[in-house]
Amino acid sequence: MSQRVYLVVLLLCVGLMCPLIMGIFMDKLASEKLCADDDCVYTISLARAEEDYSAPDCRFINIKKGQLIYVYSKLVKEKDSGEFWAGSVYGEQYEDHMGTVGYFPSSLVSEQHVYQEANKTVPTTVRNLQKP
Repeated sequence: MSQRVYLVVLLLCVGLMCPLIMGIFMDKLASEKLCADDDCVYTISLARAEEDYSAPDCRFINIKKGQLIYVYSKLVKEKDSGEFWAGSVYGEQYEDHMGTVGYFPSSLVSEQHVYQEANKTVPTTVRNLQKP
């Protein structure tokens, strides 16, 4: 009887650890993004959150209504996907999230000021560099 209990516990532990060992794969949001520069480090615009948004996973940021967000890139919308932008939240009352960069739905914000046009198309995946 005790061997069965140990076997069940062992199988449970292996089953719970498997996703941690194998990694959790997330759906890709887009293949390309629009940026102001090749590295997507320059601010495109300043947006204000019109609604609260709770991040569903680590790629996204939480935003609160009224918060200002610096936008660095805009994902190129693909079929069956929403339109997401990448940005960083700043504000005195949200100091614990200051400087955190992540995605958020563009439909929940309004652009307040455009600093420069997002006219560079950049792939969202890391390119394999060939060794000479």
